[in-house]
Amino acid sequence: MESATAQLLETGKKVGADSWQQRVKNQTPHCAFGESGTCCRICSMGPCRITPKAPRGICGCDAHGIVGRNYLRFTAGGAATHSDHGRSIAETLYLSAEDGNYKVKDPEKLLRIAAEWDIPTEGRDIYDVAHEVALTGLQEYGKPFGVQRFLKRAPEHTQELWHKAGIEPRAIDKEVSQSMHMSHMGNSSLPEALVRQSLRAGLSDGWGGSMMGTEFSDVMFGTPKPVDTEANLGVMEKDMVNIIVHGHDPSLSEMIVYYANDPELIAYAKTFGAKGINVAGVCCTSNEVAMRHGIPMAGNFLQQENVVLTGACEAVVVDVQCIFPALGPLSKCFHTKFITTSPICRMPDSDFIEFEPANAGENAYNIVKTAIENFPNRRQELVNIPSMKKKATVGYSVEAIKKCLDGVTNSHIDDLNTMKPLIECVKSGVLRGAVAFVGCNNPKIRPDTAHIELMKKMLEHDIILVVSGCAAQAAAKAGLMDKEARKYCGEGLKRVCTLVDIPPVLHMGSCVDISRMMILASDIAKDWGINISQIPLVGCAPEWMSEKAVSIGNYVVATGIETFLGVNPYTKGSSEVEGLLQGSIEDWVEAKFVVDLDIDSMGDRMIECIEKKRTALGI
Repeated sequence: MESATAQLLETGKKVGADSWQQRVKNQTPHCAFGESGTCCRICSMGPCRITPKAPRGICGCDAHGIVGRNYLRFTAGGAATHSDHGRSIAETLYLSAEDGNYKVKDPEKLLRIAAEWDIPTEGRDIYDVAHEVALTGLQEYGKPFGVQRFLKRAPEHTQELWHKAGIEPRAIDKEVSQSMHMSHMGNSSLPEALVRQSLRAGLSDGWGGSMMGTEFSDVMFGTPKPVDTEANLGVMEKDMVNIIVHGHDPSLSEMIVYYANDPELIAYAKTFGAKGINVAGVCCTSNEVAMRHGIPMAGNFLQQENVVLTGACEAVVVDVQCIFPALGPLSKCFHTKFITTSPICRMPDSDFIEFEPANAGENAYNIVKTAIENFPNRRQELVNIPSMKKKATVGYSVEAIKKCLDGVTNSHIDDLNTMKPLIECVKSGVLRGAVAFVGCNNPKIRPDTAHIELMKKMLEHDIILVVSGCAAQAAAKAGLMDKEARKYCGEGLKRVCTLVDIPPVLHMGSCVDISRMMILASDIAKDWGINISQIPLVGCAPEWMSEKAVSIGNYVVATGIETFLGVNPYTKGSSEVEGLLQGSIEDWVEAKFVVDLDIDSMGDRMIECIEKKRTALGI
């Protein structure tokens, strides 16, 4: 991949484009105060930086309070972002209609959620039910009393831990707002209070906004099931109109995919000399359309510029989150149209076409048409599509995993639709455990390297993997989500994958869909009769980079899953905050963070943690 990237960067130089690689060099070395979390700029008396000569800020806050406040604000940003995504999906569900742009494609899941929330369904039109479910979900953002409804999905023991620790998330917006209030000048500077609120805000995301975003997306667009696709830049087609969808909101990409398959528009593309229309994805929008339609994955976070550098991209159509502002000026160096669609994500040098549920069909049609009409504007001398792609099987929702297990179990009928077959494999030692790989790419680590090396190490040790977000695309590009990847597995995992007919790395979706992993862990704990923290399971985000990742880390740990990080979360300036996150919170939630910047060491510690859990269970 690096040789291909080098070629693409040479193309960029020809047209005067810069790249993230060059911008990293320009930004190095990074601010040491920022990396340690000891810089405070929440009022205008400073900014204040903590040093041995100046151990307190002007207000008297020490390093522990400053680091704790910064960590909480980082979490609040991530919780707000993912949860606002969920809000948008809920609003779209509220506007769904039989004759509208968005319809109910999984009525069974809708009815299950309605029953879970005590919403009557008998004799009602499915869209009446959808609208009440959506409205009830929207009320979770600002209800005056109570806690998040989805908390009841967790085992009772986990719910009790949250209650005892005082971290049960209430209204989603309340947790974000209170986090900002607590970290305002002159409020909380006690690390314990700030870390508790960080866990609470994270839980409001994972067991609130993100979970609703995932569940309601399944209702409208279909619950994922295994589907074959391809990954890496080679999925772009030289003789076709290439449209890249990028971001996180499936409401946009679903419509783009629909109209890219419109016979009228395909015929229109052929009038411009193209053989057809090819949609490919970047980042989590890619995961969304891959797992529902088999749309190929062009790449993850740090490959987003590369799709333009191929010279064969007619349009990059983006929604929200993780989008480089660099795409604007870069696209102008080529023929590519850079189209932004959300008022939440406005960028210079872009064509803004606002995308709303009411006009979704019309605007998606026009976007695809615009891309088609741009096809003749390619500069053929700049076209360079790397000839690399791998096969991948994606779309392993919790429901899909259970169905796969049902297909091979000879257990009593009562054991169908449970995790018991998987549990038996773990108990017997055929599988040693599982790792949930999540997170982004980060230029501080050679892109995808930590993901791929750690994944291969786990597979060798008979540890099955569930993946989401950019970690999933890293696995796909490396061929680890192909069933042929069984060759990397130990004998036990290889046997299980052959029997169940699955790859050893199971794609569970986008970064919002990490909420699926929480449900999966909860179901395993319930079916096993143990606590989530006892499962031979760990989380891993070796290349994380965003505020969202901090929020995710908080809710994964708070759910009881030990979580390993390969990038320091800007807390090393406070022994007290690090002591809480990497130690004391285990007394509250039975899990903690482990930060290890060495890939080999991290892998060894993950395996050691899984084996300790097995020993504690006597298996």
